[in-house]
Amino acid sequence: MSPAVAEPTATRVDCTHCGLPVLPVDVELDSARQFCCAGCRTAWELITAAGLSAYYGSEDRRGAPVRASGRRYDEFDHPTFHRLYVRAIAGGLLETELYLEGVHCASCVWLVEQVPLVIPGAVRAELNVPRSLARVQWDPDQTSLARIARFLEQLGYPSHPFRGGRADQRRRTEDRAMLVRIGVAGAIAINVMTVALALYAGWFGAMEPGYVRYFRWISLGLTVPAILWPGRVFFTSAWAALRTRRLHMDVPIAIALGAGLVRGAVNTATDTGPIYFDGVVTLIFLLLVGRFLQQRAQRAATDSAELLHGLTPSTARLVAGKTVEEVPVESLVPGAVVEVRAGDPIPTDGIVIDGCSSVDRSLLTGESMPVSVGPGDLVYAGTANTGAGLRVRVTEAGETTRLGRILGELEAAMGRRAPVVHTADRLAGWFVAAVLILAAVTYLVWHRIDPKVALDNAIALLIVTCPCALALATPLTMTVAIGRAAKTGILIRGADALEVLAHPATMLLDKTGTLTEGRLQLVAWRGAEDQKPAVIGLERHSNHPVARAFELAWPTVVGAAATEVHQTVGGGISGQVAGTEIVIGAPSFVLARALDPDCLADLLPVQVTPVLVAQAGIVTGAAGFGDPVRADTPAALAALRRIGWQIGILSGDAAGVVAATATALSVPAPEALGGATPEAKLAEVERRLKTGPVVMVGDGVNDALAIGRASVGVGVRGGAEACLAAADVFLARGGLAPLVALIEGAERTLAVIRRNIAVSIGYNLVGAALAVTGTINPLIAAIMMPVSSLTVILLAWRSQTFRTDP
Repeated sequence: MSPAVAEPTATRVDCTHCGLPVLPVDVELDSARQFCCAGCRTAWELITAAGLSAYYGSEDRRGAPVRASGRRYDEFDHPTFHRLYVRAIAGGLLETELYLEGVHCASCVWLVEQVPLVIPGAVRAELNVPRSLARVQWDPDQTSLARIARFLEQLGYPSHPFRGGRADQRRRTEDRAMLVRIGVAGAIAINVMTVALALYAGWFGAMEPGYVRYFRWISLGLTVPAILWPGRVFFTSAWAALRTRRLHMDVPIAIALGAGLVRGAVNTATDTGPIYFDGVVTLIFLLLVGRFLQQRAQRAATDSAELLHGLTPSTARLVAGKTVEEVPVESLVPGAVVEVRAGDPIPTDGIVIDGCSSVDRSLLTGESMPVSVGPGDLVYAGTANTGAGLRVRVTEAGETTRLGRILGELEAAMGRRAPVVHTADRLAGWFVAAVLILAAVTYLVWHRIDPKVALDNAIALLIVTCPCALALATPLTMTVAIGRAAKTGILIRGADALEVLAHPATMLLDKTGTLTEGRLQLVAWRGAEDQKPAVIGLERHSNHPVARAFELAWPTVVGAAATEVHQTVGGGISGQVAGTEIVIGAPSFVLARALDPDCLADLLPVQVTPVLVAQAGIVTGAAGFGDPVRADTPAALAALRRIGWQIGILSGDAAGVVAATATALSVPAPEALGGATPEAKLAEVERRLKTGPVVMVGDGVNDALAIGRASVGVGVRGGAEACLAAADVFLARGGLAPLVALIEGAERTLAVIRRNIAVSIGYNLVGAALAVTGTINPLIAAIMMPVSSLTVILLAWRSQTFRTDP
């Protein structure tokens, strides 16, 4: 139901909760508080009852009103939606995770968690503020997810399915298994340490030999299960490393655990010598704890890219006969027909079968202007329908759409490893080999000095020098850096790009859309002021970039009424204004219909695109359009030069225009190449690659060949499809400031890697010296080893590689 429109003379009354206007019939004359609907009244009562009235004045709320869209969320109850996003849990309940818009402060947590108090059948609602994820549980016999989602939107939180839910479920399953192993290992360690304490105490109290043997066998009986289950992961990993003939960090750990168990078992059976069971089980427990913390840190670093699929809508309006229902896009099959309303994003790839409209394809192609589409034209998921309604026959949906394939490629490429990562891996392999040799030497030397401690010292060496920290230092730092870069709008496809970008070299930049705004702007006008109303009145009938540029340049001019308007593709527009024929367009188009006695076209600067205006057969005005340099471009190029980068321009624009831009940006003339075809750009990149690395920056359309061939290709905002397909880095924010942030972040990332490698090597050298000299025993080594890994994790996590602060 559409809201009634208040009379022009009526005083507007705003809702106390959401700020939207209250209908006159709903205004309570004697109340200081007004509400536009029952949902807002409920939300206000919930908030004020909890003493959170400050919510309405907090800066975090930013004064944004709750915009109820009227969406019914019926697709949330669709069987396909439940199959994809909903899980059955104990007690016949259902559970899902929803991504909520508008989450920003602590009061949001309280509001969302009150859902069970308001919706009968809603059992639980928990909100993770940093990720804007709400975990909801409900009884399907009493309520529906659609009803819960509608209430959340009334509170100001439009809901979307969390498409990483299944991955999160797998993570939780893995985490539970790991925590169970940690719990079992910890319980065994406590019991073995208790028995060991009794044995140690017996040294001073002359414990009877029978009790000593009893406690030793009890320790062995507890240690064997610890090795066979919680500790099995280390032996499995070590065996896999040996089968692939690559030394892995778990090899010395498995050797140390196995040696401790075997030697302790032999000593227990023969009732001679020390046992190592307390150290073995404690080592298993500490290693599992350290590995769990490392795993969590690495996962947190990669979570930044998990909501990329929000670029496409999760639902579509399916046309079934004479009815239209909202369904999940995953339920669509080729051949289905969907309805796309004006202003909505297109949910699938498909062919228009009914309707004519314009589509904003900037997400995929970088085109700044909407493209007209009609029956028979192909449209793509993620693009926006900016005109009238359309009906589209589906050809691809979900992950098989163009955008879905692009995002899948981006996610798959996140695992690309930099050369510095491979170097660290090779270094870790050699380090393991050296440790194994040193452990053998340590055992042999100490066996001649004191056989009782020889095995202890060798085991301590194997444990304390585990290269976990060394192997972790580089990939974890890279992963953290890529995750933080994504939060700032810099999408990096592989860690290898960061290593190249950390060293100054040659950087070639496209002009249009990269150094410049990438849109036409009126920069010169030669004509009378009274011409402007006629120009605006006629151009309002066109969606051409020139028409937009006229309107932006003269926003206060009131357009005159135009009739008999006719547009000529590639030429211009003509029509009648106040009984006089007006013609606007390219010089060739206009001069074929009018005379230019004053030669107005010659008065325009040479670097602009000329457009002539003729009235009654005479040219009376000339407009010059250009592509202005971005405001942040000069400062960004100056910053890059200070770092040491050599800047050049590669552009397909006319040589004169490129030369003028290069002069304005202090780029030497030999470094500015204009009129370059895609093939010429590729040849230039290949020529420069002979003398060193080359970074190519462009919009990813005409520059795709050069971007793909360069050492590192950087795609700027606007050319998403080609950028993600060919570039190593995509800058989702406009301007060149993100490019400077990318370069500086890459330099900081390499510095952190060097520091972490130095810390891990230094830590291992100190630990090795302590073990070889017999200063530490296996138990102390077991405590020191994970501390080194946690130190590297902390250094990597706390490092400001890419600053996310606003």
